[in-house]
Amino acid sequence: MGSITYRETFEVGAGGWIAWLGPGQPAPAVIEEEALVTRSPWGIDSNHAPPGGGYLHLLFILYTAHQDSPGDSYAPLLGGNRFIDGGYPRDFRNARLTLRLKGNVDLQGAELRLHCQSRVGDKAINFVLTSQSFEVTPEWSEQTITLTPDPEQWLCLGARHDLHEVYDWGDIDSVLRDVNIDIILLLHPLKIVPLSPQQGGPHARRAEVDYEVDRGYLPTGEIRLGEVQIDFDVSSAESNCR
Repeated sequence: MGSITYRETFEVGAGGWIAWLGPGQPAPAVIEEEALVTRSPWGIDSNHAPPGGGYLHLLFILYTAHQDSPGDSYAPLLGGNRFIDGGYPRDFRNARLTLRLKGNVDLQGAELRLHCQSRVGDKAINFVLTSQSFEVTPEWSEQTITLTPDPEQWLCLGARHDLHEVYDWGDIDSVLRDVNIDIILLLHPLKIVPLSPQQGGPHARRAEVDYEVDRGYLPTGEIRLGEVQIDFDVSSAESNCR
């Protein structure tokens, strides 16, 4: 059985990959020596704080489909996307994702994981692959994960208490069959410790937006991404190839 392959080496720019500095602060990806580079301190995404699946550091983001209303902060960054322009599939079921990466990090219990986000109906559904992660080593390494639509391998992030109109819980198969928003390489889970007592607990308001956090509990370091390859399963991908 054959496959369709997306490959990005960052030899000619970021190819549509972008960075994220914090809420409402997407940014151009940093490229050094033909690799994307991300360094701490990283912004905190609290959109999925408990009762959702937890807090996130968003490192590298790739939109997988055209967005009708990306917002003023994202719109200027979404051009030159070689994934979208190349007409690659959005059906990620059983796809194999291979990264070439290296870095020096203190993860503080977090892992480098893949995140997939899709709009199903009028809500965005987010999943993190918790059964497979990438190891960050000082020397370059190539590592591969497989996106099996097995619910036991994924965590649905759901929504924080005040974002149920935007995000929801769902099933992994419906997300992977048409990843129509983005994929993200991120750090998860994060331990959020407020620097001062918070009425209602740490999840009632937004970490780092409404109150300061103790960054001694958060990951630190640097990660370099030298290559991304996605091998799509033809039997799945042909159904959604554009």
